[in-house]
Amino acid sequence: MNSNRRIAHLDMDAFFASVELLHYPELRGQAVVVGGRRVDRPQSRPDGSREFARLRDYAGRGVITTSTYEARALGVFSGMGLMKAAQLAPDAILLPANFDAYRDCSRRFKAAVATIAPHIEDRGIDEIYIDLSALPQDSLSLARQIKQAVFTATGLTCSIGITPNKLLAKIASDLDKPDGITILGMDDIPTRIWPLPARKINGIGPKASERLARLGIDTIGQLAATPGDQLIRHFGRRSGDWLHRVAHGIDDRPVVIEQEPKSISRESTFDRDLHARQDRAELSEIFTGLCRRVADDLQRKGYASRTIGIKLRFADFHVVTRDITLPIATADAASIRRAAGECLKRIPLEQRIRLLGVRAGGLQPTAGETPEQSMLQPELPLFD
Repeated sequence: MNSNRRIAHLDMDAFFASVELLHYPELRGQAVVVGGRRVDRPQSRPDGSREFARLRDYAGRGVITTSTYEARALGVFSGMGLMKAAQLAPDAILLPANFDAYRDCSRRFKAAVATIAPHIEDRGIDEIYIDLSALPQDSLSLARQIKQAVFTATGLTCSIGITPNKLLAKIASDLDKPDGITILGMDDIPTRIWPLPARKINGIGPKASERLARLGIDTIGQLAATPGDQLIRHFGRRSGDWLHRVAHGIDDRPVVIEQEPKSISRESTFDRDLHARQDRAELSEIFTGLCRRVADDLQRKGYASRTIGIKLRFADFHVVTRDITLPIATADAASIRRAAGECLKRIPLEQRIRLLGVRAGGLQPTAGETPEQSMLQPELPLFD
């Protein structure tokens, strides 16, 4: 392993919620939750103040997209159902998601970082890896410079971990949130990394954590102390070897500056199960919107798609997918919806629907060409 590597992981602090607080600064310091479909935007009162929805008033099956640190202190985290969250924090403010604003802030913070450290691996809307190895400044100075650039560009804070590899950097960025800087070397692993729960390692999910716990392994240090052959016996050679390596902080993965996506998809989980005929208008509107968003994503990222697919999750949680291969790659919303509609015709719609998704695969770069757009007719009866 190259001991001279300096890899940073930058994670925006409570990103979606923080973007909302830029628009509603009066909510700073309060428990705020973002998520749910059809949540009303705040309403203005005659005195100029604003009236916000409360979590206790929500009814539906939506989930939390993100929450402020004040809400997290009450046990309310992303991915939790809003109805369950309302039992823990009934007075928390509830805001609808504004993904256009989040994407705009995401572009701005990444562009700001690139002016200082251009070797960036994009890991999502609110996090990136940065290879600092070739830069002359010391790690602390770089971290402060990057954080200031992000704040100047967006008004938001971030947390940065700088270590010899991506594995440790991602763990480190979470150690001093919010607005933190954590710099670790390999010598810091026993004191800073080994006391942490094993689930803090990216790639050890709930099921793996449960299997490790049954073996008496709860912390990364306990995992590191477990003989490799024992891990291989319980998890297989590939996974066992990986667990042994990561517990000792070993990770040789490079920072990948450009990644070719394999597919682009959008999906929506409904607040209530929708019926293909009784709720045809609502489903058609959602379906049209998903196709348009997939087309927008393709055009923004410079791709066209040869394979269009759909995903349905029914009321009994059964999932069905269908796809179709097109003769010519497209990034046109109407073409995508026609193809998705053909996929839909191949699925018996006998149950109520919980989730609907549209996927574009078989991606081909468009080399900067702007695809010709045709009219997208929202009234086309897709669910008939």
